[in-house]
Amino acid sequence: MKYILQFLLGSVIILCVGVGCNKEDDVVQPAVYDVSKSYSLKDVEYGKDAAQRMDVYLPANRSSDKTKVFVMIHGGGWSAGDKADYTATMDAFKNYFPGHAIININYRLGTQQSPGYPKQIQDIQSALDEIKKQKYNVSEQYLLFGGSAGAHLSLLYAYAFDPDHHVKGVVNTVGPVDLTDTLLTGNVVLMGVVGGLLGKAIYDYKSNEALFVEASPAKRVTATSPPTISFYGDKDPLIPVTQMPLLRKALEEKAVWHYDTIYPGGGHGLWASEAQNQDYINRTIGFINQFFK
Repeated sequence: MKYILQFLLGSVIILCVGVGCNKEDDVVQPAVYDVSKSYSLKDVEYGKDAAQRMDVYLPANRSSDKTKVFVMIHGGGWSAGDKADYTATMDAFKNYFPGHAIININYRLGTQQSPGYPKQIQDIQSALDEIKKQKYNVSEQYLLFGGSAGAHLSLLYAYAFDPDHHVKGVVNTVGPVDLTDTLLTGNVVLMGVVGGLLGKAIYDYKSNEALFVEASPAKRVTATSPPTISFYGDKDPLIPVTQMPLLRKALEEKAVWHYDTIYPGGGHGLWASEAQNQDYINRTIGFINQFFK
């Protein structure tokens, strides 16, 4: 999902020129990472599968009680995409929020023979289990940031698989939220994409409706769900315009803090103007400052 927040990179360049950017210490110490130093780690293993890898940024002077963690989850229809799509976004977050840690995860991709659900949710949990190890020395406070399928996984994990409420916020960009929506279930092309998540269940929705409900974030909202900010475009060819209102209704019914917007002319994370791009950046940063500083 290279388009998601990648335009922040221009702001990062300006920031570096203005205040200077320190190069992180890339030396890997397998047993422990010196808390006085920063680290940029590539392809850290959090499981035995080759896809279970993540990039990790650890800021200097971190601590297990104060250093919060951004969790970045790429899109790609549950069956494609790579953490490299978020490299520029990760760099932007380093500069805007230098005291926070970041993990940018790959996960096992789905196919109809080996669907993404629930293994991709399990991968998110495994990545969090890895980063909470003492050697990294960061807190168990997380903000999930995802686009498209990655936004869906972020929301689903936060709403349904985080019983201890470690997730403090979710930034949802063009995420599918209700897989029971007839504009999805009645569209052969879009259902083919959902096959990456739910496998062969897409061929018999009536018999598998409970699975579609289970995998729908809007159906898993509770009164303790974390604050959520959402962004969509009204010309998105992949996400029906009904999706955002369905999530809004679910959050409102449970009195969960939320903000959402639909950008006129916006596509699948590609906004229609620089003004929309800037609004997206400002609102994302404002949300993080409010709930995750």
